Amino acid sequence: MLFKVEMDITIPPGFDPDGLDRLKAAEKARFQELQRAGTWRHIWRVVGRYANVSIFDVESNAHLHDILTTLPLYPLMTITVTALCRHPSTIHDDDR
Repeated sequence: MLFKVEMDITIPPGFDPDGLDRLKAAEKARFQELQRAGTWRHIWRVVGRYANVSIFDVESNAHLHDILTTLPLYPLMTITVTALCRHPSTIHDDDR
């Protein structure tokens, strides 16, 4: 199942800069692990915000939820999820 996931990150005032750097490094490592597995298929930055729009390919809603809660920056995120389905006019075979 494909999902569009919008993630907005809000850093609380006074958040420890070193702790934030560690969280960002851990987030990048987790993202790359999920990308290599084919689960986190695409990611784009949102211009002017600490946010991204991503495409996930997972087996269920619950699976996506479980993945999102493992992200190191999850406690700082506001997340919007939209379920997607294959468009009948696509020419790409991997758009499930």
